[in-house]
Amino acid sequence: MVPFSILDLAPVADGHSVAESLAMSRRMAVAAENHDYARFWLAEHHGMAGVASSATSVVLSYLGAATSKIRIGSGGVMLPNHSPLVIAEQFGTLAELYPDRVDLGLGRAPGTDMQTARALRRNMDASVDSYPDDVLELQRLLGSGDQGVLAVPGRNTHVPLWMLGSSLYSAQVAAEFGLPYSFASHFAPDQLIQALTVYRRNFKPSEQLSKPHTMAGVMAVVADTDEEAKYLFTSAQQQFVNLRRSRNLPFSKPVETMDGIWSPSEKYMVEHMLQYAMVGSKASVAFQLSSFLEKTNVDELIVSMPIHDSEARLKSLRLMAEVRDSL
Repeated sequence: MVPFSILDLAPVADGHSVAESLAMSRRMAVAAENHDYARFWLAEHHGMAGVASSATSVVLSYLGAATSKIRIGSGGVMLPNHSPLVIAEQFGTLAELYPDRVDLGLGRAPGTDMQTARALRRNMDASVDSYPDDVLELQRLLGSGDQGVLAVPGRNTHVPLWMLGSSLYSAQVAAEFGLPYSFASHFAPDQLIQALTVYRRNFKPSEQLSKPHTMAGVMAVVADTDEEAKYLFTSAQQQFVNLRRSRNLPFSKPVETMDGIWSPSEKYMVEHMLQYAMVGSKASVAFQLSSFLEKTNVDELIVSMPIHDSEARLKSLRLMAEVRDSL
């Protein structure tokens, strides 16, 4: 059985507070553990009214304290925003608190607008071309060799790194460094198959990994009926329309129809970006998932559940686990 994991952004739902959103992420992590999901990852975003996971390592510690066995991690930390030493210390601390449960997924995008990126970064003049060197430095700081600068906590924790991305570049870096690779097909579907192929063909074994290991992301909204799931999914559709229009808003309540909300061009854009969203009843989602897994042959699947109502989100998580067990 392909392991399923959860990707969470601690969504700040319209009408709810940040504190309530973080508490909901904790409920989701506990439920994911109870339903035998492999990992619970948080994504780093900044300056977004609908996302509360910007201080990723802090929220991960909150989730780790509420769980006992599920792996927790970043999906991902945007490394160009940070000094590798700071990330090594943060995730080294998590690894000491929650041994053998912490993953460190890395991305190279800013995860925000450029004004916020300038406020975040230690050196905006640094090129993203330094990203591979930063990955190697981070790996060194988490290792046990002669380091010069010591990451304490961090040293000797050997927190497993994952390379995340939506392009061929990240696939090439992951293959060169012999690291597991997760593709962000839940919002950037275009290069999925090509990136997986590049990664698998060019993979070089490493101390962490002897053979290629892949993961792909999908969105999922599972409900009792197709109609209910499609209704709940309008929250995600509105979110992508708002992003295109540069409207920084909390995560929207669902609507009966998207007609009159999006233009024809926006509809095309959103449906293209979310083409790997699994939306429907258990039977419908099982069919969609079987096709996706056969097409990609990934080793793991990570699922984002963009649902406004907390109880519906928890139910979707449970129903998705039942779909997984039926495949």
